[in-house]
Amino acid sequence: MSRIGKHPVAIPAGVDVTIDGSTVTVKGPKGELTRTFPSLITIKKEGDEVIVTRPDDSREAKSFHGLVRTLIANMVEGVSQGFSKKLQLVGVGYRAALKGNDLEMQLGYSHPVLVEAPEGIKFEVPSQTEIVVTGPSKEQVGQVAANIRKWRKPEPYKGKGIRYEGEHVRRKLGKAAKGD
Repeated sequence: MSRIGKHPVAIPAGVDVTIDGSTVTVKGPKGELTRTFPSLITIKKEGDEVIVTRPDDSREAKSFHGLVRTLIANMVEGVSQGFSKKLQLVGVGYRAALKGNDLEMQLGYSHPVLVEAPEGIKFEVPSQTEIVVTGPSKEQVGQVAANIRKWRKPEPYKGKGIRYEGEHVRRKLGKAAKGD
């Protein structure tokens, strides 16, 4: 039995879960998420809990059991509390600003980099060197943050670039001076 899959997903107040066959729709104060799961796994709503069960102990059913339960739990958490990723800009002249809903960054290129906010994603810029990506979908927040980071990955010599908050960048020594 999957240790994660056997735990029921608690539904907090203010969140509505609708199950239509293998499609689950979760509505809450932060938004609405819909996802279709494999029909192999059975999803039931009992009271204020969602229970995920598998029909047998086949390899495929075992692998989907915990995954489906975790995805549903993330959907419920996302529409009730939301998810966020924090990014830091490190480097001389690297800065970010909001332009409407979109994010404009100066990253050492000859032009500013404009990142459009996808539907459901919100950018915040508490300071010029910090970016906060928030939204109800954990998957989408992580992907948008990764796409922003891709513009300037942290480099190991000076440590310049866009990094996640708390990310450690291993530094390397530059060229060693010749001993003459």
